Amino acid sequence: MPKTAKSGAAKQSELPATLQRSDEKAQRTYAHAYDAAIEQYDGDEEAAHRVAFAALKHTHEKVGDSWRPKEENGPSDRRAEEGYGSRAPTAGGVDANASKAHLYDLATELDIAGRSRMTKPELVEAIGKENDRRSRRAG
Repeated sequence: MPKTAKSGAAKQSELPATLQRSDEKAQRTYAHAYDAAIEQYDGDEEAAHRVAFAALKHTHEKVGDSWRPKEENGPSDRRAEEGYGSRAPTAGGVDANASKAHLYDLATELDIAGRSRMTKPELVEAIGKENDRRSRRAG
């Protein structure tokens, strides 16, 4: 089912919950990428979903239970860099390519314990776990 209305806006009822709590640009990015991919991959919803999230990860990062615009556009992790079909691990929406200082600031905002002693990969993992926890709690 298409994720965009005739007007080009994202259909709220068709979006994942984290995107329903995100800005309009995140919603449009996901919806348009999904609709294009569903045609390209002959109705394969799983493929379209993956393509749409890969596109979203170029402009947004997941913080808590929603997606926020990134300071600089670009892939957020190796899987987003490689695109559909990549077997690389994903950071789940955390911008693993961001600076350690940026990740530390997010960890501070999310009140992640032990953040001052964490390496960059540990910050990425901790933020991802906290994002997942908050998304589950938000429903």
